[in-house]
Amino acid sequence: ERGTIVLIGATTENPSFELTGALLSRSRVFVLEPLTEDHIKVLVRRALQDKDRGLGAGGWVLEDDALALLAREADGDARRALSALEAAVEAGGARFEVPGSRGLAPDTSHLAPRLTISDISDALQKRFARYDKGGEEHYNLISALHKAMRGSDPDAALYWLARMIDGGEDPLYIARRVVRAATEDVGLADPMALTVALAAKDALHFLGQPEGELALAQAVLYIATAPKSNRAYTAWGEAMIAAKEHPAEGVPLHIRNAPTKLMKELGYGDGYDYAHAHPEGYSAQRYMPEKLEGMVFYEPTQFGFEKELQKRIEWWNRLKRRAGAEPASEG
Repeated sequence: ERGTIVLIGATTENPSFELTGALLSRSRVFVLEPLTEDHIKVLVRRALQDKDRGLGAGGWVLEDDALALLAREADGDARRALSALEAAVEAGGARFEVPGSRGLAPDTSHLAPRLTISDISDALQKRFARYDKGGEEHYNLISALHKAMRGSDPDAALYWLARMIDGGEDPLYIARRVVRAATEDVGLADPMALTVALAAKDALHFLGQPEGELALAQAVLYIATAPKSNRAYTAWGEAMIAAKEHPAEGVPLHIRNAPTKLMKELGYGDGYDYAHAHPEGYSAQRYMPEKLEGMVFYEPTQFGFEKELQKRIEWWNRLKRRAGAEPASEG
């Protein structure tokens, strides 16, 4: 607390996940962002020119397209860029060629050794996925996938899905988020979204990888291109709030079950109006507790299947208004 200890640390992980709250609250956090491609180019050029600590003594020339490739594939990591550059130099670079010279060996003493895009590509080898299954990128990428599906961007959704699969993420973890998106963001605007998501999960479990990945991609595309509605999600949330605020409201007598003689004598089920006794298959009786009568949780949108649901609700409301003060029939 008095500053008698100076602690300096560095980590590639998000401090929010890796440091205790007590330590984090007493520290100043400096976020170091990945270098840009322009930054990488500056460092590479400097390494090629520095004769004491770099590769300047060799007089190497890095072609522009090779430099652009190196800067892009480094993913903001200077060490990766410089390691690949050193590997390309150690491999010998490109052979000297003078256009138009055939037969006689040309004098190449005045030519500088060159590194081509092929040299850099060979030095880079496999580009490892920037992904950690237990850290910040794990949560960043699943968030990006979910938001891309919600935002109806199928291409971005596929990209983030591919990033996670390529990074070694458990596909069933992704499948669970796809199912969640189907219910939370598509809902009843397209009820088939949940069916497709669950079918993809089953196909993935049945086929395994890599074959099952296509089913997951199909579900992601379906959800990304489906009409969107979170009205089922919000309606459920509001119903839960109402249940917590009114936890002891009794079930109206007329819709209670009456399996015993005593229950019938107490009025259980008395006055219940059987919906199928009406030609419309609808009864305008009260189903809510009295204190909650008139409360509305679910309001469909005008998108997809919910547009049809809104028509049904409006029709039932008209029947209810038409019934007005008519007494409920015995049945």
